[in-house]
Amino acid sequence: MSDDRDDDVPQRAFFGRRKGHPLRARQSELFDELLPKLALDLTKPAPSDLSSLFPHAPKTLRLEIGFGGGEHLVAQAMAHPEQGFIGADGFLNAVGKLLVAIDDEDLTNIRVFHGDAIDLLDWLPASAFTRIDLLYPDPWPKRRQWKRRFIQDESLPRLARLLKSGGELRFATDIPSYMTYALTRIMRSSDFVWTAETAVDWRKPWDGWTRTRYEAKAVREGRTPAYFVFRKI
Repeated sequence: MSDDRDDDVPQRAFFGRRKGHPLRARQSELFDELLPKLALDLTKPAPSDLSSLFPHAPKTLRLEIGFGGGEHLVAQAMAHPEQGFIGADGFLNAVGKLLVAIDDEDLTNIRVFHGDAIDLLDWLPASAFTRIDLLYPDPWPKRRQWKRRFIQDESLPRLARLLKSGGELRFATDIPSYMTYALTRIMRSSDFVWTAETAVDWRKPWDGWTRTRYEAKAVREGRTPAYFVFRKI
């Protein structure tokens, strides 16, 4: 059977694991007690001003899609307490880890969405963010799975809609085929321009980068990460 066949799956879904090992007792407790205070409710209309979701009404808002272990998101929230952050992940255990970190650090500038990120993109108001981070998304390495990758021609306008003019889409991956795949689609988009001027610009992390556990594993296994920054036109 050809590896180029299409899977019978919806085009717009954000694919990834939903659950791994059972949640630890504290994670389960925080799902019940903390998550309801932080979770976005997509059954209600989004506020026109997302800063109202935070007690300090931040002027700068950022979105991280697929935060994994939460290392980068938490580090950024701690480094920029004046900003507001929304983290989205469909993986139950990822949310559990993030909730523990939020509780440990007593962070008030993170809000959480547990579910399909595409649904969130369609719910959020336009021009809400100065930056969107997509770090090490599932590469779906088999060719027949490529339409499950998050960066697609149809997802890029959704991302662009959420960014302010001059805002940035930041993307990191250690999979060469995903680098090429994403660059091809973003470079032909009328919404974004690649900010790199030399190869060094995408071969080294941007300022303020926090290495995730996934990246550490990739480096140990001999894969080379790449870091891309695209500016909304």
